[in-house]
Amino acid sequence: MADYYDLLGVSRNADGDTLKRAYRRLARQYHPDINKDPGAEDRFKEIGRAYEVLGDPQTRARYDQFGEAGLGGGGMPDMSDMGGFADLFETFFSGFGGGSAAAGGRSQRRGPQQGDDLRYDLTIDFKTAVFGEEKEIKVPHLETCETCSGSGARAGSGPTNCSTCGGVGQVRRATRTPFGSFTQVAECPACGGAGQLISDPCGSCGGKGVKQVRKKLRINIPAGVDTGTRLRVSGEGNAGLRGGPSGDLYVFLKVKNHPKLKRDGLTVLSEVNISYLQAILGDTIEVETVDGISTLEIPSGTQPNSILTLENKGIPKLGNPVARGNQRISINVKLPTRLTDEDRELLQELAGNYFSKGPQNHHKSGLFARLFAQK
Repeated sequence: MADYYDLLGVSRNADGDTLKRAYRRLARQYHPDINKDPGAEDRFKEIGRAYEVLGDPQTRARYDQFGEAGLGGGGMPDMSDMGGFADLFETFFSGFGGGSAAAGGRSQRRGPQQGDDLRYDLTIDFKTAVFGEEKEIKVPHLETCETCSGSGARAGSGPTNCSTCGGVGQVRRATRTPFGSFTQVAECPACGGAGQLISDPCGSCGGKGVKQVRKKLRINIPAGVDTGTRLRVSGEGNAGLRGGPSGDLYVFLKVKNHPKLKRDGLTVLSEVNISYLQAILGDTIEVETVDGISTLEIPSGTQPNSILTLENKGIPKLGNPVARGNQRISINVKLPTRLTDEDRELLQELAGNYFSKGPQNHHKSGLFARLFAQK
């Protein structure tokens, strides 16, 4: 017999997943129900024997060292220690084709299968996150093939029961060990657990029953969302197989930063610069809010780093847009770095008037000491 690795078309250092994929591909190619060429059935059996040996780590190791002569009585694993038994137990009950002994009965993949859920990442601007908006997106997903209505078969034909598993979708293999007999239940490698094979596939979808398309969707972004908010769009995931329902689409939002406004929960934070005269005398100024330009009253005597509040100018509460937070504005008082002679004289006059009202605690101020000396 040819080398088992050559039969499967893999290298000698191929991992378990690579072996499994190669076996499934060749098993479908040479399956007697599909391939009517003379010798296909013998080739199918050889491929099965090759995977039976290489798919088990212990028999593979023995084959690598001694060839077929090392397989002994049918290639049974050496069970001389409990560690080997644990490996064998795990192999049996995880299934060499992805099935499970615990499942028992018929394969769950044979009937309708629900489609996969999909994730779509969407970046929105700050204002959209605050007030909400309807957006159009294009989502790539699987839809049921219209040509074959999801059957995967060409018009006038249909799937046939898999002869390997008899249409059950699972195969069983009994193995004797020094610890007793075990029955391995696994997904049928020929039909992938479907229980049926399509000998004349649909030309539009290649026998898959579904096609990849880009679909336009309009989604509603509610007011008050934030980065990390997840929106669920029911039934817009991948189409199900064999008449199964579609999965859902989950839209994950990311909000762009605003150049002047920041968010803290339902509160909007911002800063504004005013002159020392505005801080002393008070003023009415314009500030930016999520609603546009609004007026802000600066009380006379406002101190640097004071916080002023604009009520109901914050973020709407998600699910209850009537309830809104506030906007908190930090006041930065800017002092002049250069003064004209006229400005200096006016300020000195103001300082003199301030001092003339009585003793003040100026921490031994040189300025006020000089002004006092001038009096």
